Amino acid sequence: MPRPVKCRKVCHFPDVLEFLPIDDNKKTPPIILTIDEYETIRLLDKEGYSQEQCAVFMQIARTTVQRIYESARKKIADALIGGYPLRIEGGDFKICDGQNSNCGLGGCYKQELYQKYALEKGEGMMRIAVTYENGQIFQHFGHTEAFKIYDVEEGKIVHSEVVDTNGSGHGALAGVLNALNVDILICGGIGGGAQTALAAAGIKLFGGVSGDADEAVNALINETLDYNPEVKCSHHEHNHEEGHACGEHGCGSHSCH
Repeated sequence: MPRPVKCRKVCHFPDVLEFLPIDDNKKTPPIILTIDEYETIRLLDKEGYSQEQCAVFMQIARTTVQRIYESARKKIADALIGGYPLRIEGGDFKICDGQNSNCGLGGCYKQELYQKYALEKGEGMMRIAVTYENGQIFQHFGHTEAFKIYDVEEGKIVHSEVVDTNGSGHGALAGVLNALNVDILICGGIGGGAQTALAAAGIKLFGGVSGDADEAVNALINETLDYNPEVKCSHHEHNHEEGHACGEHGCGSHSCH
């Protein structure tokens, strides 16, 4: 019986999930680069990690890093030389929540958040995050500059505070929420890639919500929140015309639980 695949740690979900040739009139099926393959490219080729450092960061064996990296390079070469679309999705991965100190990149905002919010919530405690601006629910998840965090116990808000996202792009925001130990996100528009990243982090989504942030949280507590389970975000739609898709428009899955 084969051993189960070990989840590979990735720093954050990619911001851009699809690259398309300008003249892709034939709608050629894309080459799929998995999230963990993407991460080896990011760490080894962009950040300049050695394979040993990459293995420590991703919490896997060096030989596994080498195998994933070789697969990723082959797929990228096939896409570039053959003119195929390239889509980033799927794989066996988990999003870093800042728990480990072996990041190596230095100044990790998620590590700072995790240290502040590391206390385990009680069994009856629920933590809700809302995309936030001037008391209202900010409508574009990927561009939110702050979350308002609510701790709810026995059906009542016992604590709330506003947390700056520190300029994190939408690919990194799921990791920020994970570091904050959030259970639920309330937001306005949100795309498929971001939804996948939230699911990977185990965060339940209530999207398509507008209006006062405090009122929305109270409505959720009272099970009267009006939300859209099929919420989409299309404010970056023009990017498709430029030959690539915004990360929020991609979709993917992973098999780590």
